[in-house]
Amino acid sequence: MNSTLAFIGGGNMASAIIGGLIKAGRPADSILVVEPFEAQRAKLQAEFAGLRVHEAAANAGLAEAALLVWAVKPQLFGAAAAPCAAHVSQALQLSVMAGIRSETIARATGAARVVRAMPNTPALIGQGIAGLYANAAVSAADRALVEAVLAPTGRTLWVDAEADLDAVTALSGSGPAYFFYVVEAMTAAAQQMGLSEAQGRELALATCAGAAALGLQSSESPSVLRERVTSKGGTTYAAITSMQAAGVGEAIQRAVLAAQHRARELGDEFAG
Repeated sequence: MNSTLAFIGGGNMASAIIGGLIKAGRPADSILVVEPFEAQRAKLQAEFAGLRVHEAAANAGLAEAALLVWAVKPQLFGAAAAPCAAHVSQALQLSVMAGIRSETIARATGAARVVRAMPNTPALIGQGIAGLYANAAVSAADRALVEAVLAPTGRTLWVDAEADLDAVTALSGSGPAYFFYVVEAMTAAAQQMGLSEAQGRELALATCAGAAALGLQSSESPSVLRERVTSKGGTTYAAITSMQAAGVGEAIQRAVLAAQHRARELGDEFAG
């Protein structure tokens, strides 16, 4: 962790990782960022004093990076990789881009060692979880380095097959949106029952956050935890029965599978 880290792209996810590393004690001047947009460069420099921020890859010092983090939009990867390839082939590549497969990254950069990560937006507050996949050239030391770099953003979970990242994308990558969709509906119901929007939002968010914390700490299954709240003939029973009659559970499963299917399609598209 004492060598230089380089980021191609300095948006929200890159900023979350950089901020976490600096907060954990890493010197800002050991991190360099290539970010073409002036407003974002200014924001990074204002937020992280000493950070080495460059407009373009040329003369940015990429060759000194032991780890290169790809944090650009997937559709911009090809154009971003072209000027970097001559400098980064020896570095460990870590991608937080959706849809760009490890073979595509290796081919575009000339690098053998590639790790793909699928983080989610709670990483911005250190409460995320990232699914990780490493190709065959990645060593145990490389894996440890990736874990250390991503530790400030939350949890990590390794998968054995790259195709499993499509499932990770569908479940946890897109998952925060499902959660907020439920909170939206709960808040709307609160207003129908006479509570204010602010009251409904606070009650819904705190309830969901507490339930998630309970689930993480408990060894019992979600089904058992649900049943503990559900007394036959009671209020929860009325709600769960209504959701079951409406096919809510099946609809959620179909939605997650649709997201997985789209993730697979994007991977095929970006593979060219």
